[in-house]
Amino acid sequence: MNRKPFCLIIALVIILWTPLTAEASMPMPDLLPMGQLDLNKEPYDGETETEQEDADGEEETAEKSAGTAQDILNDSIGSGTILVSNKTAEDYELAYERAKNANWGYTNLGIADVSDNLNIRAIAAEDGRLVGKLPKDAACEVLETDEEWVHIKSGNVEGYVSKDFLLTGVSAKMKAEELATTIARVTTDSLKVRAEANTDSEVITLVPRGEELEVSAVEGDWVKVFLDDDEVYVSGEYVEVSAELGTAVTMSELLYGQGISDVRVDICQYAKEFIGNPYVWGGTSLTKGADCSGFVMSVFKKYGVRLPHSSRAQANCGTTIKVSEAKPGDLIFYGKGKTINHVAIYIGNGQVVHASNPKTGIRISNVSYRSPLKAVRILYD
Repeated sequence: MNRKPFCLIIALVIILWTPLTAEASMPMPDLLPMGQLDLNKEPYDGETETEQEDADGEEETAEKSAGTAQDILNDSIGSGTILVSNKTAEDYELAYERAKNANWGYTNLGIADVSDNLNIRAIAAEDGRLVGKLPKDAACEVLETDEEWVHIKSGNVEGYVSKDFLLTGVSAKMKAEELATTIARVTTDSLKVRAEANTDSEVITLVPRGEELEVSAVEGDWVKVFLDDDEVYVSGEYVEVSAELGTAVTMSELLYGQGISDVRVDICQYAKEFIGNPYVWGGTSLTKGADCSGFVMSVFKKYGVRLPHSSRAQANCGTTIKVSEAKPGDLIFYGKGKTINHVAIYIGNGQVVHASNPKTGIRISNVSYRSPLKAVRILYD
């Protein structure tokens, strides 16, 4: 064998062997599953607070901002975190909490993948009793699944949905990133809603504690929110802003008291069939789209009651009653200041059904989600 090539081979073996030997002598950290969260971070609780130092060494606390699941995943999952050194059971519990909150509070997130509403049934069968509806893009907790059906819980509704129309796993997380809506939850007993972002502006209405308003924008100390189809302002001091996913709406029968006629029950049940359908300004279609008065007009038309296509005009029909005296099937009116601009159907249990705005469509709200101006009785029984 030629001496020169042989020496080159020996030298190459020595070069390669040296780092391998060094690495073999180093202790290998425990192996954990792909996707292990960075446990050195504090558990994510819906908000993050960061501190920054300026050039002079002074520290400033940045404004709190709602993190997204993708932010957390980007920060803490990757090839660099596959190998993690020894962690305690408490560390794993913290990681679980972070992972749970990264899914907006859902442990096993599901998203309705339908064009309108996904039926929720009491049992895993197509003829099962309907107990609720999961609107398009709404979220749920996946409890268990089989080849055809998924057992879910969403809002106050628990039941079974078809597996073919529910996104889960990574697909659900990716979809949720697109869908999360910023809401402002009222933290005071009676929040003033104003036309403009200043305390001299007209007070349009009052909203009670716990109500959730969809956020359009944050402008300094003021939050611009949607109030049905208007954009209005509330003080940021009296709301908590966070990202939320939609949930199911219950279809449980309402608790009607004595003296409620069958026609009133029928009207309310009929109106609820269209929950989740679109809001269209000037529309009268219960399936393709209606505005607030168009929705009311079309629901009552089925029962032989003709109403004008205007909330102000409808307020002049029938007999004016106290809001506290409203029965299922009566109309509740709302306004901007003292001017009526919205109408809903009272369905009992302190709730109304109405065509709210282009983003939420037809939905159920508390009767006091904004201050009612008037109630009118159309049905005489």
